[in-house]
Amino acid sequence: QSFKLLGFLDVQSVPCARESVLYGSLGSFVVGLGHFLATSRVRRSCDFAVGGFICTMLGYWFYCRYNLAQHRIRQRMLKEGMRNKILFEGSALDPEGKQTGNERSNS
Repeated sequence: QSFKLLGFLDVQSVPCARESVLYGSLGSFVVGLGHFLATSRVRRSCDFAVGGFICTMLGYWFYCRYNLAQHRIRQRMLKEGMRNKILFEGSALDPEGKQTGNERSNS
């Protein structure tokens, strides 16, 4: 069963959405409680809590999506390298197979 935030954001299927909402909730609680303990103003603390939720959620969202993109790029490069290794191994195009005469005699 999926959970939709604001009616359109499916939290289970969108990468980083669940963690962003959870960290945003924690940030909201910390900022709101901290402001309340410092000033004892309830309404203003609720405003700060909403702002803390938005800032924390968006901050973690961008951080998580950036790391996910970096991971996918590394994964794609590794996959292509493995495919090329299998494809060119033992052929004349194999970079490891190209050795000079001096290297062959030393080995």
